[in-house]
Amino acid sequence: MDERRFGAEVTEIPDEVRMRLSGDLNARADETLAAAYERVVALGPRRVSLDFGHVGYINSTGIALVVRLLAEARRDGRAVRAVGLTEHYREIFRITRLSDFMEIVEGDAA
Repeated sequence: MDERRFGAEVTEIPDEVRMRLSGDLNARADETLAAAYERVVALGPRRVSLDFGHVGYINSTGIALVVRLLAEARRDGRAVRAVGLTEHYREIFRITRLSDFMEIVEGDAA
């Protein structure tokens, strides 16, 4: 499998901040994801949307990174939702119970 470099673009939209994720979510994404969440914290929204619409692959380490982000958001009193997950990853989030801790929005639109 060809690995795609991970990126995270932070954008303010009404009532929330969107993190548009791209590439492969794995161990190499750690620093980029953490830095993006720091930008979210600096903006201070009550909700953050993780846009997975351009993520190609998520491995177990990538899931762990999402768990860490959820824990930090919960600590900060910030709601998290996932947008743009494929059917496969919606099922993975359900099986791993990530969907118990974040809203899952079907499709690409938030």
